[in-house]
Amino acid sequence: MRLLCDRMLARLARWLRAAGHDAALAETGETAADIVARCRAEDRVLITRSPRLASAAGAAVRCCLLADDDAGAQALHLAQALGLDWLAAPLTRCVADNAPLRPASEAERARMPPTARALAGPFNACPVCGRIFWPGSHARRMTARLARWAQAARAPSELL
Repeated sequence: MRLLCDRMLARLARWLRAAGHDAALAETGETAADIVARCRAEDRVLITRSPRLASAAGAAVRCCLLADDDAGAQALHLAQALGLDWLAAPLTRCVADNAPLRPASEAERARMPPTARALAGPFNACPVCGRIFWPGSHARRMTARLARWAQAARAPSELL
C-alpha cells in the first residue's frame, strides 16, 4: 500500500517508513488539489488530520482522516481502517526520505562508529541521503514500538 501523509503528519510518515511502508509526505506549498492529484497519479492512500483536505479528496482517492494527535492512537486507527501492518518490513526504508535501503558497502561501514561496526548487522544504507542504519539501541527501541502497535492492533480481534 502506497501512502501520502499531509505536512502535519511528518512524524507519522517517519514511523510508517520505519515499518517498511512507502509513505510519501506532501510538499510544502502543495495545495489540496495538488495533493489529491498526486495521490491519484501515484495510486496513494491519503492520510490526513485535515477535514478540509479529506473533503477535497472526496471519492477521487482513498482517504484516512485521523482525529487524534497521539501516535499510538493514530497507529491503531491506521491498522483498523487500512489493515496496515506495523511489522510489514521493519527498518527497510529510509525514515528521512522514503527510499528503500540497500546493504551498506565496506566504505560506508567504515564511516560507522567502531562500536556499531562490532555489531552483527544488518548494516544498510540509503542510496538517496547516504544515511547508514545498523541494529543499535535506537533501532531496537523503534522496532519495539512497532511491535507494540502491531500487538495493539491485533488485540481487539483476539478478544472476539
